[in-house]
Amino acid sequence: MAFKVTHCLCRSRSRLQRWFDHPYHVGAPVALAKTVIQEEYHPNPQYSYGYDVQDGLTGDSKSQFETRKGDVVKGRYSLVDTDGHQRIVEYTADPIHGFNAIVQRVPLGVKTVTKLAAPIAYIAPI
Repeated sequence: MAFKVTHCLCRSRSRLQRWFDHPYHVGAPVALAKTVIQEEYHPNPQYSYGYDVQDGLTGDSKSQFETRKGDVVKGRYSLVDTDGHQRIVEYTADPIHGFNAIVQRVPLGVKTVTKLAAPIAYIAPI
């Protein structure tokens, strides 16, 4: 590994001597070793998770469920849009077909609760 000092202005001694004498350098240049940490490999990863939120106070309604077996992921999520439709998405992903989703919108007939914050007063610049 070669080191080149480009900001040292000392010219009377050798390059290495200038390196040691320069106030910003403490000792000889050190080569840093890179440490590689091997991550655990699972040849057949598997997981499954899900959640469901039904909040009557805010009108928040959403859920999701997903499973993975090897390289195949399947899942479903749904939420209620502010226009009163429920959006349902069923999806799959695998190395052969990629990501595919089927989206449905089902009218619920009820608008969701939307809370707006009070407007912020605007102050004109001076």
